[in-house]
Amino acid sequence: MPKRFAELATPLVADACVRLGEPLRAAPAGISPVLPGRKLAGRVLPVRHYGSVDVFLEAYTRAAPGDVLVIDNEGRRDEACIGDLAVLEAGTAGVTGVVVWGLHRDTPDLVEIGLPVYSYGAYAPGPVRLDPRGPEALSSARVGAHTVGADDVVFADDDGVVFVAADRVEAVLDTAEGIFRTERNQARLIREGQTLREQTRFDAYLARRAEDPAYSFRSHLRRIGGAIEE
Repeated sequence: MPKRFAELATPLVADACVRLGEPLRAAPAGISPVLPGRKLAGRVLPVRHYGSVDVFLEAYTRAAPGDVLVIDNEGRRDEACIGDLAVLEAGTAGVTGVVVWGLHRDTPDLVEIGLPVYSYGAYAPGPVRLDPRGPEALSSARVGAHTVGADDVVFADDDGVVFVAADRVEAVLDTAEGIFRTERNQARLIREGQTLREQTRFDAYLARRAEDPAYSFRSHLRRIGGAIEE
């Protein structure tokens, strides 16, 4: 995991993408960790599932230490596509976590294994289908509306999953760290008695908006250097 993400969070990464004009690529709402309280970041190891675990095993032969297996199971809710053995094997290949656009099973075993797994949730039945394998099986994975590959980095925590192009990660994390510092300072001031309305000069914002209805709170925050939303 990029060490810089350890003190950050996916909302900060998402806000940084918006601020920089980067594509905002987040996994659909509802994809959450089997083990809350963990963070995950690494290069995407993409794979598309067609009903058999063999495609995961083949993906592991291409894995580099620190990769995150990202599984495209089309968001299906009628089968769990990965369980304890495939996750345990992932660890032997240096894979540090798994993100599934779909469901998992063997939850108690996954908790014991401890490798971070993110999915829509648990479901007992595994696949009974075996579909023809497509040419993109190991080159890309879809997660909701987004297609990701080995040139992307995935960030995940309790708030969800966000993807960033690898060549833009440093710039995004630089911006995320700046937002983090601003928000921590704002939180400190609130605890010390200075309300967020005072910090953001909310009365001045309301006055200017009364004169110019097009003046947005986001524009106001950027003008004064605040951070709540992007």
